[in-house]
Amino acid sequence: MFSSRGCLLSLLTLFAPLSATVTATANSWLDSRSGNSKPFCKAVSGSPDWPSPSTWKRLNDSLAGRLLNPSPPGAVCHPHPGQSGSSYNNTQECARVRGAWSTYEFHASDPVSTEWNHWNGDTCLPEQDYPCSPQGYPLFVVNATTARHVQLGVQFAKKHNMRLVVHSTGHDFLGRSNAPNSLSIWVHHLKGFQPNGDSFRPKGCKKPVVVEGTSVTVGGGSQMMDLYTALDALNQTIVGGGGKTVSVGGYLTGGGHSLLSARHGLGADQVLEMEVVTPSGEIVVANECQNQDIFFAMRGGGGSTFAILTSVTLRTFPTPSITTATIGLVTLDPLSSSVFPMIAYILSHFPRLADSSGLSGYAFLIPPNTPYDLGGNNPNPIGDPDPTDPDSPQNTTTLIGGIVMICTLQDSSISDLTSIWQPILDYASQTLFPQAGFIKVLEPKQHPSFLSWFQENHDRSPAGINIFIGSRLLPASSLTLGLSPSPEVSFPDSTAEINSTLQILTEKGKLYERYASSAGILSTAHLVSSRGLHKAKPRGGQSSVAVSPAWRKAYVHAICTESFLPLNLTSKYEALAKVEERVDALRELAPGSGAYVNEASPMEPNWQREFWGDNYDRLKRIKRTLDPTDVLWCNSCVGNERWQETGDRLCRV
Repeated sequence: MFSSRGCLLSLLTLFAPLSATVTATANSWLDSRSGNSKPFCKAVSGSPDWPSPSTWKRLNDSLAGRLLNPSPPGAVCHPHPGQSGSSYNNTQECARVRGAWSTYEFHASDPVSTEWNHWNGDTCLPEQDYPCSPQGYPLFVVNATTARHVQLGVQFAKKHNMRLVVHSTGHDFLGRSNAPNSLSIWVHHLKGFQPNGDSFRPKGCKKPVVVEGTSVTVGGGSQMMDLYTALDALNQTIVGGGGKTVSVGGYLTGGGHSLLSARHGLGADQVLEMEVVTPSGEIVVANECQNQDIFFAMRGGGGSTFAILTSVTLRTFPTPSITTATIGLVTLDPLSSSVFPMIAYILSHFPRLADSSGLSGYAFLIPPNTPYDLGGNNPNPIGDPDPTDPDSPQNTTTLIGGIVMICTLQDSSISDLTSIWQPILDYASQTLFPQAGFIKVLEPKQHPSFLSWFQENHDRSPAGINIFIGSRLLPASSLTLGLSPSPEVSFPDSTAEINSTLQILTEKGKLYERYASSAGILSTAHLVSSRGLHKAKPRGGQSSVAVSPAWRKAYVHAICTESFLPLNLTSKYEALAKVEERVDALRELAPGSGAYVNEASPMEPNWQREFWGDNYDRLKRIKRTLDPTDVLWCNSCVGNERWQETGDRLCRV
């Protein structure tokens, strides 16, 4: 849903006085340093090269009325510009917006909203005490339902020197899907769902190529929950994201990890063919037979950079049954010194368990004395409150420290899962740390399908807040640090062996403490990789997929987050500094590795190498060939070095 600021044509007349100055001042916008006629900055509202009202009207006509000029979603809680007083513009609608602001679904359905407020500059929050203006949002939106709509929008932006962004659901930790003074291509309604039977034939191959196995062709704006649901009816699933509103375009172009990656590889490894609109405005097909550079770059090279995805064909797989368990060790001791060495011990088993059993899941690293909400959908490590027991916590929040993990096995039994963890938890609590008083958690459950598991365990973290994220890919060497990664686990019981193990864990625990000490359960270790990802066989081979080579050695994708106050620079910079400090501990833990571009810090130093490793140089060459005038540009994106944001304008460096 979105609100409009009235008839498009009426609004366009507001720009009529601005267009009168076009010819008079055009030369001031040329790049005097290079001595050529390339514009120095992208056009903004009020600049001489901004399209005239009649030009906008022609675009709208060509789109059959699909050009939008939407208000910021929080505008219903503020007076209209020029209106005096403090009364809300629409009290009833404002209440609805406020009530839905923290949900992904609300922001995903809006043509300009992002799921984290700061990427719109906090310019229109649904609170009366904050200011509201459209300055942090795109001015116009192409509501695309076909590739032709996308093509018309790209051609318009290229011709008129406009900043162009690509937006689907706004689920973007780097803010690439939004920009002020821009034209946005809203691909949210590019749907479509076509199963392809037991084989697929890529288009344009000189010799017939048949890809055996099931697949599905879907629109570039398709969301994960919709795809999982439709495929479940066919007893199939895909390698997809952990949030219901994650869109396939951003997910696949970043690489895409999944609970199922341990068996099948990354989302990008599953792509068989893509239809895209290039920065030159061409609609092309990319696969192993044609446009191979695009096929490479669009599988992990980053979104909003090389082309705009309009449809994609993905491998599908028989949906597995999912055996899951909440496992962990926690303590109520606020001064426990054993928490982080214990965490190091549990994580040291991840590579072995992932390779030998296919274990995957999501671990929460919890420093001592962390308030932990036992209600809602959080894993409950100490049992429900018992009002008849004076020693039981009497509310849904208590203070704990330790590790809690939602772990899974595919097509396995509950006994398979418990037999993996029972000896590890027993050894940690009874032999390594007998004085710590760790409470052991092992609560298994069986799900008949991936969809059944996902419906209970999808991402429920809040939207509509300000948050920075940092991450690191951790290989086996950084997790084990000399502890045996062999398929056979041993539990040494001699005093010398125990002391040696504890010494290793204590040193390693210091790094985990630096990483996790300030944010409780928002410090996570995603076990989403194993031999299945390391040895994945995408079409064209691993060298034809642009993701960082660090993925092919990683087992854990570690993530930390820091939130901050809106319109508060001190709070913002403190959050950035904390993220950097915590990720620096991960860099020390895993030097020479990398970070996952879709879930990374916007201030990642040397991001070109951290996100893409040795693939960056090739990606940059492809970018220069496909998009020599930088029609597509975004922060922390391949080839963006020639431009920088200056206020609300994008100008040449």
